[in-house]
Amino acid sequence: MKELRVGLLGIGTVGGGTFTVLQRNQADISRRLGTHIHITLVADRNLALAKEVTGGQVTVTDDAFAVVNHPDIDVVVELIGGYTVAKELVLTAIANGKHVVTANKALLAVHGNEIFQAAANKGVIVAYEAAVAGGIPIIKALREGLSANKIEWVAGIINGTTNFILSEMRDKGLAFTEVLSEAQRLGYAEADPTFDVEGIDAAHKLTIMASIAFGIPLQFDQAYTEGITQLTTKDIQYAEELGYRVKLLGITKQSAAGVELRVHPTLIPEKRLIANVNGAMNAVLVKGDAVGPTLYYGAGAGAEPTASSVVADLIDIARAQATPFEQRVPYLGMPLDQQQPLPMLPISEISTAYYLRMRVLDKPGVLAEVTKILSDGEISIDAMMQKEPQEGEAEADIVILTHVTLEKTMDIAIKAIEGLAAIDGQVTKIRMEELGR
Repeated sequence: MKELRVGLLGIGTVGGGTFTVLQRNQADISRRLGTHIHITLVADRNLALAKEVTGGQVTVTDDAFAVVNHPDIDVVVELIGGYTVAKELVLTAIANGKHVVTANKALLAVHGNEIFQAAANKGVIVAYEAAVAGGIPIIKALREGLSANKIEWVAGIINGTTNFILSEMRDKGLAFTEVLSEAQRLGYAEADPTFDVEGIDAAHKLTIMASIAFGIPLQFDQAYTEGITQLTTKDIQYAEELGYRVKLLGITKQSAAGVELRVHPTLIPEKRLIANVNGAMNAVLVKGDAVGPTLYYGAGAGAEPTASSVVADLIDIARAQATPFEQRVPYLGMPLDQQQPLPMLPISEISTAYYLRMRVLDKPGVLAEVTKILSDGEISIDAMMQKEPQEGEAEADIVILTHVTLEKTMDIAIKAIEGLAAIDGQVTKIRMEELGR
């Protein structure tokens, strides 16, 4: 087995972690492989940083294209992120017959079909374990470990920033804006946190997992995304009183009607293990028909946890580089020509249970009006909680948990409830999932 010569694009947090982990564990990795993996060329616009991190042990350049076009590079590790230049660099590397490792979930979710087809045409590997859930080997689990199963659904806490925010809101009773500022100060959230708090980052990752789980093309444009910016401490506390935790979940399910692909705040029973994943940690729950529910937990971001996955991909490439293309594990768990374009369900066609909170006038008959609307829509009530009005107030909060119903049916009922004279403002709706079967 020949040694693997690696060109690294980006020596920031993950790139620096990759260089460190590979250098520190080089002896053990070489023993496992029977050969060496060497980072021989690093590209970064910050040459001073690149020289500092690498300690002068490798050649550095500020020209990323010099790496992907270098004749002596076997594998290009893309860690610069984004959709544009990263796509051009990856496609150029593939065109030059080089294998690719990337942590770029946005690139794969949006352009993955094109990238994987180009790689198949050249017979090279594109590995991306670090693109989903950081150091958790969920791609390998879905693509290989669970390959005997028909996957029924996947649900994951796959964004550490939002999980940290929701954990702090629950534990400290703080508002979203307060915790977001703290998350930015601690480095958990970017200066512009939109991709995280609006669920876009989670949707990128979910798109990739759904493709592997159900053998479908990558379809990020079909993902429903709803973030956490409108969540209140009050709803998190009420959910707690009813035995639930609120998490931003990425959920994908396959049924006879089609595939669900959705990211949104979700109530989960507090007895579920995934409901107790706190702070910036990630967890993915996968239900297979043979194995049942399986949970994968760990650090979803950070220099060395993510680097762990990057280096694992390099090890896999080193082992597979001499294997004929048709005998390698397919990029998305199934050969590209075997993927099926199954129907993708809009959010209006999904069925789940719901948490409803409404502000009502504290007078007789109001609850009867609300429950009649739900009954007329054949929406069954599972539990209900009415809070006493605060001193001097004429209104109170009512919280209702429903059984499973169709989203569009629930929306019709909510519109009717909001039209009642005794209802003040809009009804808060949060979806609920049992995740136990």
